[in-house]
Amino acid sequence: ATPDLTSLIESGSVSAGMLPKLASCIAAIDGGVERAHILDGRVQHALLLEIFTPEGIGTMVTRHGAAG
Repeated sequence: ATPDLTSLIESGSVSAGMLPKLASCIAAIDGGVERAHILDGRVQHALLLEIFTPEGIGTMVTRHGAAG
C-alpha cells in the first residue's frame, strides 16, 4: 500500500485535506499495523458501521492496497 499511496501523493492526485490522512495511514502501515481506516466523522455512527458491517463505510488501507 505504501508505494501506491506515495505515488498518489507525488502525482498530485490527492487533495490537501486527504494528505494528512494518507500520511497517517502510511506511517501506521510502515509501523506494522495490518490495516488503517479513513472514515468521515460527520457520518453518524461511522466507526460502528465500519467495524460491524461487511461493506463498511470508509476506506480501508492494507499492506496490499486500499479497498472502499
